Amino acid sequence: MNLMNIGPLSFEEYETRTVAFHGCMSPGLLIGGFMVELATRSLPADALYDVISESAKCLPDAVQLLTPCSIGNGWLKILKIGRFALTFYDKHSGEGIRVYLDTDKLQQWPEIRNWFLKLVPKHEQNTQLLMAKIKEAGCAILSSRRVSIDVSRFQKKKGKPISICPKCNEAYPGEHGAICRVCAGVLGYFSESATQQPAKMLAA
Repeated sequence: MNLMNIGPLSFEEYETRTVAFHGCMSPGLLIGGFMVELATRSLPADALYDVISESAKCLPDAVQLLTPCSIGNGWLKILKIGRFALTFYDKHSGEGIRVYLDTDKLQQWPEIRNWFLKLVPKHEQNTQLLMAKIKEAGCAILSSRRVSIDVSRFQKKKGKPISICPKCNEAYPGEHGAICRVCAGVLGYFSESATQQPAKMLAA
């Protein structure tokens, strides 16, 4: 395995794409690229797989950059466990591989260890050195193990009837009850101004 490459990309090409996609330089996203590389190299070439990310930070972006799996198509699932790990598994059999950042192996990479375990304040870290060490380490800071996933737990639910909320007149899943969850006060995340004005279209 060429540890300087991540999929079809060189490390530098991947690094550039992460900034464009993620919005800023991200050590976790760079490591995530090596995790995706290690996982996909461990699966059959013709495998149809789904992915589970155990963290909502950085790792989902690596998966979406390098594989067909995304949050939108449902092939990427996020479990907010907080562990830096990805599991790639066969959609049908559930057999797969779990790749994770191995804290034991970080003993040999103090710059990465200090960043990951937050042992050094961010403003005291040497970002360029950290990125260089991540490139140098590649997959050497990762471990993997074969796992079996209960695919029934992650199967998509069949579509259920859609209702129109009598209070806001917007569509919502009918299984949520007589009115939508926002109007029920369960998931409200905004307040509307007293005077409503239609949004203006931007001039072409």
